[in-house]
Amino acid sequence: MIGWLNGRVRAILASRAVLLDVHGVGYELQLARADAPHVGDELELFVHTAVRADAILLFGFASLEEREVFELLLATPGVGPSTALGALRTFSLDALLRAIEAEDVKLIATIPGVGQKTASRIVLELQGRLVRAVSPESESGVTTNAVIEDALRALGYHPSEVREALRDAELSADEPTALREALALLRRS
Repeated sequence: MIGWLNGRVRAILASRAVLLDVHGVGYELQLARADAPHVGDELELFVHTAVRADAILLFGFASLEEREVFELLLATPGVGPSTALGALRTFSLDALLRAIEAEDVKLIATIPGVGQKTASRIVLELQGRLVRAVSPESESGVTTNAVIEDALRALGYHPSEVREALRDAELSADEPTALREALALLRRS
């Protein structure tokens, strides 16, 4: 499986794909960027490889987080590669995260090819799962909070209830201690 490529754009194809020259080997990639690169640009891309019976498809992303969000979108029933790419071309990662966490189905439905039903499914499947994918700052406690939020959801607490209780809370970096602190905050609210 191809996970990362660095090369020069050789051609831009009509399908919005690029032909990337990597040391004399040409890779055709669909990009999850709203802005098109130019011929001659050097690109560093994190790659998702999809193997089908009739083709091997490559999808290129500017960051590892972007690729992870694409893969989470693909795991959502009713969402294929073109829809997942459309989501990343329509929204920045932060905007997509905010829309999903805010349960903004109307905004998610503005993604090309996504109707109300699929938008609802995206929100249902991905709410609470994208925080870790787009928040690499593990040192600041953001990842600890995401782990604690996941644990509380697994215990049956509703996502909005968890968000409200933990809104301004600064939890311990130690996960077991942080979970006890979060449970105490939930009991108070």
